[in-house]
Amino acid sequence: MSKSTEKQLLIDKIVESIQDTKGEDIQIFDLSGIENSVAETFIICSGNSNTQVSAIAGNIEKKVRNDLKERPWHVEGTENAMWVLVDYVSVVVHVFQKQIRDYYDIEELWGDAKITTVES
Repeated sequence: MSKSTEKQLLIDKIVESIQDTKGEDIQIFDLSGIENSVAETFIICSGNSNTQVSAIAGNIEKKVRNDLKERPWHVEGTENAMWVLVDYVSVVVHVFQKQIRDYYDIEELWGDAKITTVES
């Protein structure tokens, strides 16, 4: 299996996991054409509470581990669940509470990326 196929499977499984836990406003940022970017792909979504943000992040980890046998390299933000980052190296997932996402507006920071909005 090619590296790009593996990455696409990972992206699809992450999006499916977010949708399973009712994550909202899912966007996929293709950063592969941006020089010095920290990852090839960002996936950003929102939850309505710290409980939902935790559930989304936990479901991503569980489904990816069970279905693709991959574990994240790093997970951050689970203590307060305002913004949880799940890092699979080439794909980084940001799960925000809505007001935190609005405040940091990282979509604006990566405005050069090719952005795909996932319809719910």
